[in-house]
Amino acid sequence: MVMGEIPEEVDLAVVGGGVGGYIAAIRGAELGMRVALVEKEKLGGHCLNYACIPSKTLIHISDIYYDALHSERFGISTGSISIDPKRMYDWRMSVSKKLEDGVAFLCKSNQIDVFKGTGTFISKSSIQISDGVELKFKKAVIATGSTPTVLNGFGINGKDIMDYKQALMLDYIPKSIAIIGAGYVAVEIGTLYAKLGSAVSIIARSDVLSKFDREAVSIIKKRMAALGIKIYANAEAKSYENKALKLGDGTQITAELVVVAIGLVPYTDALGLENAGVKTDGKGFITVDRRLCTSADNIFAVGDVIGEPLLAHKAMRQGVVAAEAAYGKDVAYDNLVVPAVIFSDPEIAIAGSIENLDGITVKKFPLSALGRGIALGETEGFAKIAYDADNVVKGVELVSPDANAMIAEAALAIEMGSTLEDIADTIHPHPTFSESIQEVAEAALGRPIHFFYGAFGGKTP
Repeated sequence: MVMGEIPEEVDLAVVGGGVGGYIAAIRGAELGMRVALVEKEKLGGHCLNYACIPSKTLIHISDIYYDALHSERFGISTGSISIDPKRMYDWRMSVSKKLEDGVAFLCKSNQIDVFKGTGTFISKSSIQISDGVELKFKKAVIATGSTPTVLNGFGINGKDIMDYKQALMLDYIPKSIAIIGAGYVAVEIGTLYAKLGSAVSIIARSDVLSKFDREAVSIIKKRMAALGIKIYANAEAKSYENKALKLGDGTQITAELVVVAIGLVPYTDALGLENAGVKTDGKGFITVDRRLCTSADNIFAVGDVIGEPLLAHKAMRQGVVAAEAAYGKDVAYDNLVVPAVIFSDPEIAIAGSIENLDGITVKKFPLSALGRGIALGETEGFAKIAYDADNVVKGVELVSPDANAMIAEAALAIEMGSTLEDIADTIHPHPTFSESIQEVAEAALGRPIHFFYGAFGGKTP
């Protein structure tokens, strides 16, 4: 046990100390509950230690390095520039450690009992922890997250075949990388290492980012090609031997390192769910109701372990809801939208849907007409907005620098039932990329300013 004395019984036991779990624990403690948190590895879980934070840290470093090498168009001559992979690794690790320590401090400050070990339910009111402690509880939250999907024939050895977590813990820059998988993880890892100088190949079963808007993806693919990233579409990895990755059609790709990034599966190993009466669906995800309560009426679940979308910020919100529901508040997880961001180059951010469905209209504004985009030389991208017959906003898609920071405006607009007029009439700071959201709303209303859509803004007056 990390901190505190062993309690006879707690009001709330949280299994899993990732972002969903520790937030549930903190919220429960704020409500006056005695809380225990069980974590088998590091507080903060995959997000802080192996995934979200490390990947964005390394993406930031790769952007600095690449931009320094390609700044001539702005009149900047940098001369010889080098990168120290060991210091890069040290910075990446220090960021995670600082955040992990921060979570530990918050747990201690909120008087949360933290146990280091694997938790297994032995009934619907007790957990056996791997250090030998039996923890009794009144309510529980399962927040064990997910784990990388295994690919047959490509056993992870941590040397030349790695999962995405290990690929974000390198203290060297591989000369060549082949990434099996073509989702956002593959795109982010591939782009950052290409910018650092690696020869990158991506093996896609269909195409990269196959579930996303093809117009947006076409911009990303164009940028990836400019970085020298080779995409093998409609391909299947068959074997890897002697630094050669062989595909189903016989193509061989030289790769010093192979990264398997084909998805995630819920982590429920050794949880003993059957002992607590907690049911799962056909894919292994725990089933929950609107209050995030499982089939056991005193046990809740949040985050990746309950299904799509497998995003940290969804787990964070659910952690709050689950803790409040466990306390007895009349709450439900009823968010209309979970925004998604791909930290590609440029970024893609989506809130809601921008599909052309019946009764839905979609409008687009290009970054090539935006002052901020022109000033920074970032004109490849756009803002799209989807709205219904009453001008209520149903979705926003951004392909743009800073899209990660702007998409929350769209999420808030959808949650509040905002209209095009609400966005268009809100003053956005100038010059910023956020103006693209205002511009596309104005265009949808038939009153565009900085892009010509035709007479009367493309609408009949």
